[in-house]
Amino acid sequence: MREGELVEALRMRALPESSYDHDALIEFLKLYRDATQLVVNNLWSLNKVPSIKTLHMMFYNELRKYGFRAHHVKQVYIYAKAVVRATKQSGGKKPVLRRLTARIDRYDYRLDLESRMLILKIHNGREVKLRLL
Repeated sequence: MREGELVEALRMRALPESSYDHDALIEFLKLYRDATQLVVNNLWSLNKVPSIKTLHMMFYNELRKYGFRAHHVKQVYIYAKAVVRATKQSGGKKPVLRRLTARIDRYDYRLDLESRMLILKIHNGREVKLRLL
């Protein structure tokens, strides 16, 4: 993190508005995890973890084919880089991602506090509405 840079972190409890939203969200989270694992697997075999620019050239087009938004793609390879670097520095084995989590850029969600709704923009141009608890 650069000096003076603000990082937003948000953790909340929410319920999908409909079963369609639930299924779409689970599909997105699985796809996100699998894409991150793909990048981790490719980076693990390299001697040195590449720069962000190199990662972009290596993975951007491939990950966009999965239907991810540009911001999602960036978050996938940045997170994968952090996982690989941390694991290699600690001398661990190749990481296997299991949890369904995603790093969401500020451009990929809208928070409406009046109606207590979080609208996430997910892959293939879809949106998911979550009711905040």
